[in-house]
Amino acid sequence: MNKINSLFNNSKDKKLLSLYFCAGCPTLDGTADVILTMQRRGIAMIEVGIPFSDPLADGPVIQSAATQALKNGMTLTKLFAQLETIKDQVDIPLVLMGYLNPILHYGIEAFCQSCVKAGVSGAIIPDLPFDDYLNIVKPIADKYDLRIIMLITPETSEERIRFIDNNTDGFIYMVSSASITGTQKNFDDQKQEYFRRINAMNLRNPRMIGFGISNKQTLKAAQDNAAGAIIGSKFVALLNETKGDTDAALDSLFDALAK
Repeated sequence: MNKINSLFNNSKDKKLLSLYFCAGCPTLDGTADVILTMQRRGIAMIEVGIPFSDPLADGPVIQSAATQALKNGMTLTKLFAQLETIKDQVDIPLVLMGYLNPILHYGIEAFCQSCVKAGVSGAIIPDLPFDDYLNIVKPIADKYDLRIIMLITPETSEERIRFIDNNTDGFIYMVSSASITGTQKNFDDQKQEYFRRINAMNLRNPRMIGFGISNKQTLKAAQDNAAGAIIGSKFVALLNETKGDTDAALDSLFDALAK
């Protein structure tokens, strides 16, 4: 069974925490250490960012990380090679998150093949049109048992959400707000109503809430309204501050989430 499905099947009563980091930042060769340390510290699922020169959905923290990673020489080919070296040591799901351009350049089928070889369970491609997902990407991904995770936002219609739910597997990435990534102090009434509205739809797929989670209040709101939370910008910033010391970055993150 795909590791993403296994995670959610075995964690129905748990409040999961997934973290994002950008491969190649702050150091080119730090990918393996970041992943293995996060696994050791109890992170349930890891999103590994593929650096890209024009990350439209990302805020300044992740944009800066992508720029640094590219300067460090990170490529999709190098990332797959790094992941292959630790494939047998990683038990939790790895999900690649990247924009369509580098994946198209690599080749859709080659990308899916490399994901399998590197122990990757799924991919999030924020700018992948849904029609292209259904007609081009999904048949290939299904052949390799790779989950393509789609995003919904407060502006996504109920009809569209149900269509996504019926045509995807793994989980749905529930973006907390219709904006770029970045930390927030709290989720206002409008976002809370969005969470309640999606809860009432009783979707088939589990959901993970991301964008803006950086403290106890936002973490609790996400975990109370979904299978778990995804944290990106806050952890990326801490990883940079600690110069790639993943344990120290996690210590700081867990401290921030307790407040």
